[in-house]
Amino acid sequence: MTLKIGLLVGREASFPPAFLDEVRKRGNGVAAEYVKLGGTRTDEPCPYAVLVDRVSHEVPYYRSYLKHAALQGAAVVNNPFVWSADDKFFDGALAARLGVAQPRTVALPNKDYGPGVVHGESLRNLVYPLDWQGVVDYVGLPCVLKDAHGGGWKSVALCVTLDELLRHYNRSGLRTMVVQEYVKWEKYVRCLCVGQEEVLPMPYDPSQRRYIVDPGYLDSRLRDRLVGDSLRLVKALGYDMNAVEWAVRDGVPHAIDVLNPAPDLDVHSLTPTYFRWAVEHLADLAVRLAKQPRAQRQEPHWSQLF
Repeated sequence: MTLKIGLLVGREASFPPAFLDEVRKRGNGVAAEYVKLGGTRTDEPCPYAVLVDRVSHEVPYYRSYLKHAALQGAAVVNNPFVWSADDKFFDGALAARLGVAQPRTVALPNKDYGPGVVHGESLRNLVYPLDWQGVVDYVGLPCVLKDAHGGGWKSVALCVTLDELLRHYNRSGLRTMVVQEYVKWEKYVRCLCVGQEEVLPMPYDPSQRRYIVDPGYLDSRLRDRLVGDSLRLVKALGYDMNAVEWAVRDGVPHAIDVLNPAPDLDVHSLTPTYFRWAVEHLADLAVRLAKQPRAQRQEPHWSQLF
């Protein structure tokens, strides 16, 4: 019997065909294909042993289908229940609880709400006006305002003054925002994590938004800490595909962004070196999960973390 791996993708062009080709050339009774969905019944069987999810954060129906598939025993990369519940503020709190360095962070009330929310009645639990001076006294200036559920540098603003912070916040609309201490970094690294076992530290230039292939960029001590702390975070969250973003200050890596469960896998941005590593390791993971199923419905095991 052939085991099937299904791939859910959006607009990305280079990773999907490379991943499918990599899985197919392995053979060994495992096939890979693009998932095709056209409405799902509650009693509809899932034909896939493994589903690799690159886009359900943008297509809610896909997320519903993936939960349905997980209920039937399919392994989903990433776990749709964990991904649905996660946000950047929780990840910062989790990092602190696990002893991982992270910047001071504050979750902010939304600027705007849907039409069913009447400010004078529906928001009685909110302090108003917010103590903005207290916020910046805690996180410091400059600071970074970002969407608690966002990614890909969308809705991210570096704010040098309180007025600038307020100006960007007032444009945030219905998004839930967090404001974070700006870590003035000496080195900047993205760690691509696969299968809660493999980590590829990639030097990154955030000002130019490009990866740098430089084997000498990290000494062994810093590299080991980045790998160890990244694994600690993804194991806690249960992510099999994630990128953790690190700003290194005074030799200490700070986890400035843990939530990247659909990380950039484009060959033109990753560079061919890092792209090949990602394709091969994600194919290894998918084939392994197909042949050696894992009881994903029981993850994460929170009681083992603390």
